[in-house]
Amino acid sequence: MAAKVALVLFPDFNVLDLSVATVLGIANHFAPDTYALEIVSMSGGMVRSMTGIGIDTVKFGAQRYDTVIVGGMPGVPAPYPDLTARLRVALRESRRVASICTGAFVLGDAGAFDGREVTTHWFYTDQLVQRLPRAKVVPDRMFVRDGHVWSSAGMTAGTDLILSMVEADVGVEIVKMICKTMVLSHRRAGGQSQFSVLSDIDPKQERIRQALAFIRHNLNEALTIEQLADQANWSPRHFSRAFKAETGLSPAKAIEKLRVDAAKNLIESGHSSAARIAAQTGFGDEARMRRAFMRELRDVPQKVLKGSRARKAALAP
Repeated sequence: MAAKVALVLFPDFNVLDLSVATVLGIANHFAPDTYALEIVSMSGGMVRSMTGIGIDTVKFGAQRYDTVIVGGMPGVPAPYPDLTARLRVALRESRRVASICTGAFVLGDAGAFDGREVTTHWFYTDQLVQRLPRAKVVPDRMFVRDGHVWSSAGMTAGTDLILSMVEADVGVEIVKMICKTMVLSHRRAGGQSQFSVLSDIDPKQERIRQALAFIRHNLNEALTIEQLADQANWSPRHFSRAFKAETGLSPAKAIEKLRVDAAKNLIESGHSSAARIAAQTGFGDEARMRRAFMRELRDVPQKVLKGSRARKAALAP
């Protein structure tokens, strides 16, 4: 029998929260009858998104669900006493519950995160700490799982959360096929930062953007200034000057930042050993990776790896 999933929507919801429906629909294509999704709201009927797009919903009543996912809304939501009571029941009856973005405030009001880790959109972290004093608010995480309770950052992070749920249910191979269908180049791990090195660098010139994309897709190679200059169709000298002017970094420093970012994500995702990750990300050996981590993160890869393993062990059912 298909697992019943409820997605709770609010007025002015972000349409990106409907990625839950997309992922579960594609999952059913590859693994038929795995999920039965109902889009619900407290009163039922038409609910309009912040863009004006409306969607018909079912009243969130006494029906029992396998999974309940609380969507977000603009700003910090006021308490919803009726919904809080309904979610307390779901905490007892459902196999798992989750929040997307500011839905953490609503699910937290029901006590879901008391003594548990929770994350939300980086903009609302301080408010969440004040609203949920008994919760362990973890800033700058893509998503968090603490036992049967999940939470994610906003916008596209909800997609990463639901993909991870599907992987827990039906396995990584199905999720790989879902990602290919959705043309997702990669699925972000829960421990990954809500920010990326590329978004911080953010050059205006398209030629520099192309060079950065080339770096990102060829981190395992011994990249040279000549290679990067060829991507921009400039001389190496002009490329180095233009790159520094656009990004504030030398090409070598940008490469190191991107390698550290990629290695950290692989470590936190539990992929392979530190030595293999060093080879995959172009450091060549652990010693070089360790020095780069100390420069960029003031930490060593082994400590990041131990912390990631400890979190996974603590959260394992």
